[in-house]
Amino acid sequence: MLTLSSATNQPTNQPSAKQHRAQTTSQTLLKMIVASFCFVGLLLCTGEAVLQVTISLGKVELSVGESKFFTCTAIGEPVSIEWFSPDGEKILSSERVVVQVETVRSRLTIYNANVEDAGIYTCQVTDGKGASQEATILVEIYKKLTFKNVQSPQEFREGDVAEVVCQVSSSPAPVVTWLNNNQDITGPQYEQFLMLENGNLRILNVSKKNEGVYRCEGRVEARGEIDFRDITLIVNVPPTISAQQRYANATAGQKGAVTFKCTATGSPQPTITWHRNGKLVEEGEKYSVLREGNELFIRNIVRGDTGDYSCRATNKAGITEELMELNVFVQPHITLLENATATENGHVLITCEVDGEPAPTVSWRRVGNASVLLEGEKSQDGRIEVRKQKGTSSLFIKNSQPADSGDYHCKAISPIGQDQRSMHLDVQYAPKFLSTQLTYYSWEGNPVNISCDVSANPQAFIHWRRGSTVLPDLNIPDISVHKKETKVLLEITPRTDKDFGNYNCTAGNRIGTRSQQFILVQAAVPSRPYGLRVVSVSQTVAKISFTKPDSHGGIPIHHYRVDFKEADWEDWRTVNSNGSETHFVLTHLKPNTTHRFRVSAVNGKGQGEPSQPQTFETLPVREPLPPKVQGHSGSDKNYKLMVTEQDDGGSPILEYFLRYRSVSTKDKEDEWIQKTSEGSKDSIVLEDLQWDVQYQVEITAINRLGSSHPTLYEFTMPPKPNTISNTLFSSLGLGAVVGLGVCALLVILVITDVSCFFTKQCGLLMFITTRVCGKSNSSSTKTKDAEEGKAAYLKDGSKEPIVEMRTEEEPITNHDGSPVNEPNETTPLTEPEKSLLKEDNGKEALSPETEEVSVTNDMTTQSKEGSSKA
Repeated sequence: MLTLSSATNQPTNQPSAKQHRAQTTSQTLLKMIVASFCFVGLLLCTGEAVLQVTISLGKVELSVGESKFFTCTAIGEPVSIEWFSPDGEKILSSERVVVQVETVRSRLTIYNANVEDAGIYTCQVTDGKGASQEATILVEIYKKLTFKNVQSPQEFREGDVAEVVCQVSSSPAPVVTWLNNNQDITGPQYEQFLMLENGNLRILNVSKKNEGVYRCEGRVEARGEIDFRDITLIVNVPPTISAQQRYANATAGQKGAVTFKCTATGSPQPTITWHRNGKLVEEGEKYSVLREGNELFIRNIVRGDTGDYSCRATNKAGITEELMELNVFVQPHITLLENATATENGHVLITCEVDGEPAPTVSWRRVGNASVLLEGEKSQDGRIEVRKQKGTSSLFIKNSQPADSGDYHCKAISPIGQDQRSMHLDVQYAPKFLSTQLTYYSWEGNPVNISCDVSANPQAFIHWRRGSTVLPDLNIPDISVHKKETKVLLEITPRTDKDFGNYNCTAGNRIGTRSQQFILVQAAVPSRPYGLRVVSVSQTVAKISFTKPDSHGGIPIHHYRVDFKEADWEDWRTVNSNGSETHFVLTHLKPNTTHRFRVSAVNGKGQGEPSQPQTFETLPVREPLPPKVQGHSGSDKNYKLMVTEQDDGGSPILEYFLRYRSVSTKDKEDEWIQKTSEGSKDSIVLEDLQWDVQYQVEITAINRLGSSHPTLYEFTMPPKPNTISNTLFSSLGLGAVVGLGVCALLVILVITDVSCFFTKQCGLLMFITTRVCGKSNSSSTKTKDAEEGKAAYLKDGSKEPIVEMRTEEEPITNHDGSPVNEPNETTPLTEPEKSLLKEDNGKEALSPETEEVSVTNDMTTQSKEGSSKA
């Protein structure tokens, strides 16, 4: 750092304040000029820039969760710019802390700051000789007042020790105060209240009088920060039940009714529900709940109503229950009805024991069947009969079938009332085979799954056999067994003719064992396709179709083989289809020539017999048809045209002739611009076009027989991209850029000083003139404390470079006059990249159902999907 002091003598008379400011300004400018010349001299002598480093900020305070970035700028020729954390470790980019380096500056970004991020961060710059400079920034992080898990209202039971939760945190730790009715209740005079170490409020023996709004207030004295939460305290009182009647008796058969009553008090007001045998009593034909739940009305009393009923009062403070007993007499009641198991074609007897006075009448009904059988009755087929004994009703089923399985109702009815119960009958049976496919096809080397699907009750064991051998067998390779739900799959990979034949699936349970035989047949090749026809034909393209063969040989057709040749050829050329489509497109055929083709089907077994050959003749060669064109804008001022479909007339396209012009000059014939392109290329690039201008293009295809009619195509160029142009400094080195900057700064200083001399009678030139001439202009003292407009300055005692200040009214522009987007905390340090449009050379695709076959000049065969130039 160079220090410059004035060598001139001070005048004997003390200058005025305005003169002193003028002198100070002039001295400062003189120092800056001399320092600049020295700096330029140093650069010229050493050929290198002095290494300096600065950080955009010196000290930063931010709260937890905030994000901030700091920019470190180097002057000189740095080789590396590195950031170091407060503990001295080099900072590497992570998900939360990111370092971005751009030549002579580096940005450190901290996302979602936490307390551990606080400290002094160092930016170290190193040049090629190993010399380094450092700059530091102090980051202070604090945590704002934060309330966690604060809920309102908070409810407690009367008489309990209530702990009102209010978790407050900050850095430094806050001071927590509890207020009620604007009174601090944490003092010693409030014996019922106690503030805990965690900031919660404890209330001893809480009661209804403690209800209200409590304020939890947090303060941070160091920052003068304050925040609070209002919490509503609710005290709940458990229910108390008062019952008028705890016992009741009723007689069945008289449509009698009973009413139980109970009342309850508490806070909040309890809800009364009625329960029987632990289950909620729901309103319906049997029960009614009246007077907001205070009364339970039981109608149509039956013997099953006997038992305890409870009146249950519930609120947030608890549950209270009072039992009431009901005794009922002489109602029909089914005492015994059990599930039963039967065997197919066997007999089963189901017994329903009934209790009641007088003796009830019993009826039977199967669920899902509307028919009811009374005592002594039989079903229509005579297999099911109802038998009667004293106190017992039996359902007898002979020759039971699996369809008899299900639920059965036994219903007892008397003049007093009725009762009904259900049971389940399970009819067990030997395995039954559900498989409908008994013949399977395969061939050598092709695996096949034979499915054995079995229904049985109880579940059956299933195994496969071939002859007397149980499968799978270690001595029989390529056979495995897989189980899937009720199916057992036999996987076979035939290797020889011996692997084909009969396979036996055996299933059995404790009821019986059954077998089913499956046949594995060796598949045959498909029969020949037929119905060959030529759909359309041109000079080099023929579209053909055919009908699938009548027999696929037992297995699906994999693909078709198409043989074709010119009529005078001896050898056939072959191509395979992609799948089982029956449409083909043959391309690149010889024009004006007779061709023959035939088709054969191929399955896993092999190739079938080919069809009868068919003949067609391609058309003679002619001029091409107009090309079909699409286009899109490319990079810079270019536009790319693509030929998407071209009928070449049977002769290759030699070249494309283009002429284009802007639409605004459509009437001027000499404004056309001509261009040619090789016929083998399917794209043409028009260069040096104008932004946001509409163009007209005519494209003509040419083969050896002539030209096509022109295709007219119009397009409009996009508007000029809004990008920041590269400056001429991008090709210069850092030293050259610094030198040019210093020179420009000196020129600005000289122009500014001369301007101040003539307009405001101040500045370095005015100071020198006053000292040399011994007089000053009276108007030189009339300067403002802060000048508006542009001014260049150096901070006293700092290493910061000369910077340019602008007023708010002076916009910043590029060299072309467009506004510049200055970087700030949210804009990136790099220029936006220009978007490059991806070129697409695709052509118009053929139908996915067609297969395209190409025959080249050397008689080789190619197959491809998609489109080609016809």
